[in-house]
Amino acid sequence: MAVYVRPTGKHYGLEITSYIDQRRDPVASTRAACRYLSDLYGMYNDWTLALAAYNCGPGNVNKAIKRAGGNARTFWDIYDYLPRETRGYVPAFIGATYAFHYHLQHGIEPVYQPLPLARDTIKIDRLMHLEQVSSTLGLDIETLRALNPQYKMDIIPAVGKTYELHLPQSEIARYIELEPEIQARDTVYLAQYVRKDPVTNQQQFEINATEYRVKSGDTLGAIARRYGVTVAQLQRWNNITDPSRLRIGQRIEIHK
Repeated sequence: MAVYVRPTGKHYGLEITSYIDQRRDPVASTRAACRYLSDLYGMYNDWTLALAAYNCGPGNVNKAIKRAGGNARTFWDIYDYLPRETRGYVPAFIGATYAFHYHLQHGIEPVYQPLPLARDTIKIDRLMHLEQVSSTLGLDIETLRALNPQYKMDIIPAVGKTYELHLPQSEIARYIELEPEIQARDTVYLAQYVRKDPVTNQQQFEINATEYRVKSGDTLGAIARRYGVTVAQLQRWNNITDPSRLRIGQRIEIHK
């Protein structure tokens, strides 16, 4: 599970800015989601209502409870007053949980998947672009992005605090060995994001981002052409998996 709504994510400690979105971090977002679900259970004392509120928000659940007479105790008591998506979400969750626990009784055999790529973590305490790591280690940039999906612009914004860089376990020793060379490449990949403060003469990190609200008839391709970027960039910056499914009013970040 993950906390997808921006205000909720921030409330539970996830960093969401122009260059980092920890809702994409599977570990950080799962921890936040568990805290959120725990708080929702504390509000309703019922897991079906907690799940409904996780899906559509406690405001909608509270409205549904009032419309149901104010004495509702479970999801089923307010079913008719919930958004359509939520009416399907909770039964689907229950069905998936049942199938997970009782699949053998129904003749369903699991297909074992190969283990995912073993990874390890390096602490980064200075501004770094993933391309610095990729080009030095000869590591595919898509692998780095898959291991570090929270960095929307491939930049680790380690200015004044440390961040984590996840690498294939087999590359940790090489990273440590080549770290000076990796760091030396920052002028190549970060020049457009760093400027000198005219007063302090200190380097400052700056990303220019534009926010666009989707209108009727918009497509991701048209938005990309308008701002001189690619559809793939818009998808990565905004965590969009299906470019054909835009919503009117949806916020699209464009980085230049």
